[in-house]
Amino acid sequence: MANIQKLEQKMAVAPIKLIVPPCVDKLGKSVNKFLIEFRSDLHKKFKADPAFQGYIKDNYIARIELSRFGTGEGKCKISESVRGDDIFIITDVTNHSVTYRMFGYENHYSPDDHFQDLKRIIAAIDGKASRINVIMPFLYEGRQHRRTGRESLDAAYMFKELSNMGISNFITFDAHDPRIQNSAPFTGFDNFNPMYQFARTLLSNERDMIIDKEHTIIISPDEGATDRSIYFASVLGLDVGVFYKRRDYTKLVNGKNPIVAHEFLGENIDGKDCIIIDDMISSGGSMIDTSRQLKEMNAKRVYICTTFGLFTDGLKAFDEAYEKCYFDKIITTNLNYTDPAILDRPYYLQADMGKFIASIIDFMNHDAPMSDLSTPTDKIRQILERYNNREEFTF
Repeated sequence: MANIQKLEQKMAVAPIKLIVPPCVDKLGKSVNKFLIEFRSDLHKKFKADPAFQGYIKDNYIARIELSRFGTGEGKCKISESVRGDDIFIITDVTNHSVTYRMFGYENHYSPDDHFQDLKRIIAAIDGKASRINVIMPFLYEGRQHRRTGRESLDAAYMFKELSNMGISNFITFDAHDPRIQNSAPFTGFDNFNPMYQFARTLLSNERDMIIDKEHTIIISPDEGATDRSIYFASVLGLDVGVFYKRRDYTKLVNGKNPIVAHEFLGENIDGKDCIIIDDMISSGGSMIDTSRQLKEMNAKRVYICTTFGLFTDGLKAFDEAYEKCYFDKIITTNLNYTDPAILDRPYYLQADMGKFIASIIDFMNHDAPMSDLSTPTDKIRQILERYNNREEFTF
């Protein structure tokens, strides 16, 4: 865990309570497990101090009930006291596997349903907590972050609404545009990325890579992913190649202009391993097309690393692309619901984020600086050095 000394120099704001709705049950239990380990193993010296009563627990998850009436209306009930606690609510607005009954029909949750449940939880807390912090890895309405013509401005309004409800901090990952925080500038907004977890997962599973400019290149699949690709490439000491999407602005399909072609700008990739960095795989059409072009340009191997694997159109297209050798591995995180079917695919690897989120919660609970968490440059370079030296290590 990063710089534990910073935690030992600060008092906790208040006892931690995690609120874990059904949409994020698996990830929430993982975060809880790591928090228990952190505080029992790393902070034993606080155990006997009366000022730290409630600091070390066997379980940090509060009991809640999210129920529905037959009409589809819902309510939240918190089954234990949260007075004076530092509340961390974790939610996954993309989890379509959660269902509820309405007029006799089985309905799958939409992002709107999850967001409404989040507001119900905040309302049930009723202002009794010391602080309310929301961890929403996939930013609700994050792709509707700017207005073009007569359009709603959903992402900014979402953040403003939560701020008006009294949250203190908002934590997300790979926000499409973090400038939505301007809609509520006095509420904390932290935007993290999983670059260290990508590096850890890739290097621990592919042991024959050579990470230098002659053998590896970072690929940005579009203009929007350029910043994160440049950061990752700078840390690893690699070059960057960029695709830009040429669109047909005379047509509108499913709310967006269709992509005509992906054009590549960058160095020669002949014989190199290519690591594609992006925030999400939605339907996956663009990612598959990008991978195909890289292989046609004689890339040695293609690795796809995205924070969120949504796979909205299923896995068939990826199965076919893998059979055609368009890509070699896909790495996504467990920050959003993962279709269990993909876990058995030979091309899939998952980067576990439970420990990272637990670290964020622990540092935030102490109001400790989180620069090492938000910019893990040194950690990435340390594992890269050990990897290139072919040292034996376990992540």
